[in-house]
Amino acid sequence: MGRKNLVEFTKAERARVQEALNSKTTSKTVKKRCNILLMADTAAGKPAKQEEIAIRCGISTVTVWRTIKDYQVCGLDYVLRPRIHETPPRTPVVDGEAEAKIIALACGNPPKGFSRWTVRLLTKQIIELKILDSVGRETVRTTLKKLNLNLI
Repeated sequence: MGRKNLVEFTKAERARVQEALNSKTTSKTVKKRCNILLMADTAAGKPAKQEEIAIRCGISTVTVWRTIKDYQVCGLDYVLRPRIHETPPRTPVVDGEAEAKIIALACGNPPKGFSRWTVRLLTKQIIELKILDSVGRETVRTTLKKLNLNLI
């Protein structure tokens, strides 16, 4: 069975990969892609097998295969670029206006019969006041934690 996924760098490409690998501003994922390509380079000698590359880099064999395939199909520029999403995969549940209302509610007096706000009580009150249609306790907790608000 022959090797289909070969990487053969020119001197300029190899220098570019080394530069990206040694740069302080390069992200961890791009550095891993650089290591994958360097280990799979046939110009530097006998390349390591994909399973061996995966073990050395601490990643899956699919990632190794995908990185090499991306290099072959799209080129070195594509592999070395950081993947930045224009829009996040999930839209935030709490926007700025709702966050301000939650903070105002948490800073205010608790309802009658309660000595202080709890996350569960805040969550229930947020839904009752129709600040948000539905919200989980964890969302309320992280919203408060983001601004270092304690309910004590």
